[in-house]
Amino acid sequence: MHLTELSPVIAATAQWLTRSFPASGGALASALCEAQARQAVTVAARLRYPTAMDAGLLSLAGPGGSARLEWITGADPGDDARADAWRTWVDEVLASWAACLLAEPELAARAVGALGGDTPARYRRLLVPDETDRRSAALLRHPDLLAPVGTLHRASLLTLLAPDPTLAA
Repeated sequence: MHLTELSPVIAATAQWLTRSFPASGGALASALCEAQARQAVTVAARLRYPTAMDAGLLSLAGPGGSARLEWITGADPGDDARADAWRTWVDEVLASWAACLLAEPELAARAVGALGGDTPARYRRLLVPDETDRRSAALLRHPDLLAPVGTLHRASLLTLLAPDPTLAA
């Protein structure tokens, strides 16, 4: 499956999201926040790169990195080159789409529905987070905080999910 080819991009983009919008609490909260970010980025990746050819093209062209996202959010990645290496694997479009999915439950449901054969249970933490999930990812799911990232590529996500422009509100 081509998701294996996308795993470094999914992991880096989820890591960027959880570092930019960290969990509230200890180790369990961090793990739950990471799970939600990873599910959102995985859905975004499956929509953006639906075939093995798409994933292959991404591996040739590269995902672009996190520099613009960090500029928009005002993040300071630091000066350690080794710590920054994973940031080159961040995909801005996936981060933007994942931000939209995390902030808008109805949009997340539409996105998972567009994947076809998957059951929503695979993306339970994204689609129906329980109270512990919500508390753990309060910043990661906060619509106002996610807005600068989500608005970057929201229009293309809406177009993909509802090709009829009258449906893309």
